[in-house]
Amino acid sequence: MDSCFLSILFSLLLFAGCGAPSVDNAGAVKGDGGNAVPVAQQVVKGVDVPSFNADSAYNFVAAQVAFGPRVPNSGAHKACGDYLEAKLTSYGADVVNQYADITAYNGDVLKARNIIAQFQPQKSERILLCAHWDSRPWADSDPDPSKRYTPIDGANDGGSGVGALLEIARQLSIQPTELGVDIILFDAEDYGRHADEWRDAVEGEETWALGSRYWAQNPHVKGYRARYGILLDIVGAPNSTFALEGYSMYFARAVVGKVWNCANRLGYSKYFKMFEGGVITDDHLHVNKTLGIPCIDIINCDVDSPNGFGDYHHTVNDNMDWIDANTLKAVGQTVLNVIYNEK
Repeated sequence: MDSCFLSILFSLLLFAGCGAPSVDNAGAVKGDGGNAVPVAQQVVKGVDVPSFNADSAYNFVAAQVAFGPRVPNSGAHKACGDYLEAKLTSYGADVVNQYADITAYNGDVLKARNIIAQFQPQKSERILLCAHWDSRPWADSDPDPSKRYTPIDGANDGGSGVGALLEIARQLSIQPTELGVDIILFDAEDYGRHADEWRDAVEGEETWALGSRYWAQNPHVKGYRARYGILLDIVGAPNSTFALEGYSMYFARAVVGKVWNCANRLGYSKYFKMFEGGVITDDHLHVNKTLGIPCIDIINCDVDSPNGFGDYHHTVNDNMDWIDANTLKAVGQTVLNVIYNEK
């Protein structure tokens, strides 16, 4: 994703009782500036929601990192892509590889590969879950200038979201949801402009999220529709904070409410905060703008770091030291509860 928030507007809410969000008489969470985030329906009693295994998700992240930086056109990228395809296939998904030659902002032609896992593809009512599986080719935010053209492990930035989705896929193989689920691992998300080169390159969101843009323009199913989408990105760091991301609020406010209120009901208010973050150029943007599918971004919002994501972000330090099973549990269990309660 883009290496900085375009505008960081943090307005902390006062929570009512035991960390629960404040709810008005219309059943809406009070947001910044009087905006309201619709509250999701209460978790349906009797629905058997699987337990998200955080250790399993952690191991899935470690397996990706073990291949080395997953930069498009590299051997590690191909090997990891084959691993991801095989793992999703082993969980009973109908897997589609979407290959494309995509030209990056600097002229590099990327042999991109979107990996699409369809669970119960015969069902017309569907939910989209997604993450990006490539890693940043340059540590352009590293404090050491000599490392700023070094590929990164991308344990949190990319690997964490994929690890959580692989564990969700494992659960889907054991206990199907009522709706069909598509898990899409987007490629070439993190090939956006290098911080040292931006003056000589195309600026803005078009340099990022190249795989999701290609998929949105060429979906794997003609006329593809989903009830909504949830993107996971940078979801593994200890004590992460997930704010209300700007594009998510603009395009998919009701989905934000559904997910954030579910997280708070499950006791994860430590992670899912009811304050507004900035708008972030990420894979959900093309899903929203091109296909019109309301899609939200669960992404870390670190108010104490200059770039808004964490001091390790886009540095050589984005490694397994920044992956915490407790954070993966909070995110994964929340998503499982949301999708298993859809009717």
